[in-house]
Amino acid sequence: MFGLSELAIILIVVIVIVLARKGPELARNAGKSARILKAEARAMKEAEKQQQTDTPPRIIQGETIQGHTEHPHPDGHRDTGRP
Repeated sequence: MFGLSELAIILIVVIVIVLARKGPELARNAGKSARILKAEARAMKEAEKQQQTDTPPRIIQGETIQGHTEHPHPDGHRDTGRP
């Protein structure tokens, strides 16, 4: 029968044979995936930077009620002074 060391050697030989056939294809696919990921990340950064430069800051006009002041509510909610 085979011992543990013989099985390990056979397993290593099988892995080397499989990698010899599929290794270049796997490496090529990994390289393509890395290039695509890098290009997409670069495009996202450029789009974000472009969006920041294109959009001016928004100024929202509010209205002021004469003679009304807001007082903080004891439980943390806003007290608008209305019933």
